[in-house]
Amino acid sequence: MENTPSTKIIVGVDGSPQSIEALRYAAPLSKALGHELQAFASWLPRIALEDYTPDWAPEADARTALDAAITQAFGENVPENLTREVVMGPAAPTLIDASKDAAMLIMGTRGRGGFKGLLLGSVSSSLAAHAHCPVLIHHGEKTEK
Repeated sequence: MENTPSTKIIVGVDGSPQSIEALRYAAPLSKALGHELQAFASWLPRIALEDYTPDWAPEADARTALDAAITQAFGENVPENLTREVVMGPAAPTLIDASKDAAMLIMGTRGRGGFKGLLLGSVSSSLAAHAHCPVLIHHGEKTEK
């Protein structure tokens, strides 16, 4: 069986300013390489101790948040090679699994949680150590739309 090289760049998007900047950074890179650009988000079901809301749809909320982040990153100029992926599960393990089929994984340095003083978030650290493809950690400097 022949292994064909992947032509997909995955960007982990959680709606944080760093993830939006990473998505902006990845767009011209993916285009220059002729790769698909995939905006990737994950979601978790609520735990039993949280307030129950019968009309809460976590997957739909994750898709809406991903769409909002893409709009924030690109406005009306969404790259033609952009696809979206939303999966259930914790961010690090789902991205590590997705990296099996990727040419590169791009992340922002910090996500939405954790401690603001850290230079690298727990998800970015896990991916740098365990991903199945090269990982680019974008430091969040503003890039042009």
